[in-house]
Amino acid sequence: MVDRQGSPVRGLLLSCHPLPTVGVTAVTAGLGLSAGLGPGRIVLLTAAVFTGQLSIGWSNDRLDAARDRAVGRADKPAARGAVPLPVVTTAAALALVATVGLSVPLGAGGAAALVLVASGWAYNLGLKATALSFLPYLTGFGFLPAAATLSATPPYWPGWWAMTAGALLGLAAHLANVLPDLRDDAATGVRGLPHRWGMRVTAIGVPVVLAAAGAVLVVGGGASGPVRLVGGVAIAVAVGAVAVAGFRNPEGRALFVGTLVVAALDLALFALGAP
Repeated sequence: MVDRQGSPVRGLLLSCHPLPTVGVTAVTAGLGLSAGLGPGRIVLLTAAVFTGQLSIGWSNDRLDAARDRAVGRADKPAARGAVPLPVVTTAAALALVATVGLSVPLGAGGAAALVLVASGWAYNLGLKATALSFLPYLTGFGFLPAAATLSATPPYWPGWWAMTAGALLGLAAHLANVLPDLRDDAATGVRGLPHRWGMRVTAIGVPVVLAAAGAVLVVGGGASGPVRLVGGVAIAVAVGAVAVAGFRNPEGRALFVGTLVVAALDLALFALGAP
């Protein structure tokens, strides 16, 4: 089926997975600020992560086009023919080249940013269909705080708590992002960790992992006592809302949006506790 309605440019933009791309990019900018980077380094780091996320989103839609077409995914422009597949392929490749070029000047920070990109591509290229589907999210988002601190002058590693919380947030994002597509994925042979757990267990797992990430930041971070208390309460309320959303509609996008909100609160607590 070919959908010739709409502009191919619009189709290409929608194929990059806009919400996760914007969310991860915004978190990166916040991490750069909290790490004390200068304006130029923040722009460079944010641009590197942004183009990396574009390459991950486009490669995902390109590689999944046949499966998405088989289950009639109307929300996938590449699958429904709204944007030619060679265009998506070229865009993903160019974005990846841009990511490498932007990452090199950042030194060790750029290398850490490339771990996130490599993890995303590994997921798209096959890990998503295995029991290790969670691994790229753990490694990629675990290294995201390091991409900021290692871009500083002089570079330094973030605290264990920052990388642990990042990894846990990545795991929660994986679970929440897969839930709406669980049935379609299973119908086309994709059996990642959430598919093996099932919808209900995965929906419960999202707030549990988010709560664990928040606890790590509250206990391990360097924020003052009152800030930890207020931040902990805010995160707990947000996690509770995510749990309610998951209980009411596990396949809804509210669960993923709620995960991004919790990530933003975690980022604020991280920034207030950063050295």
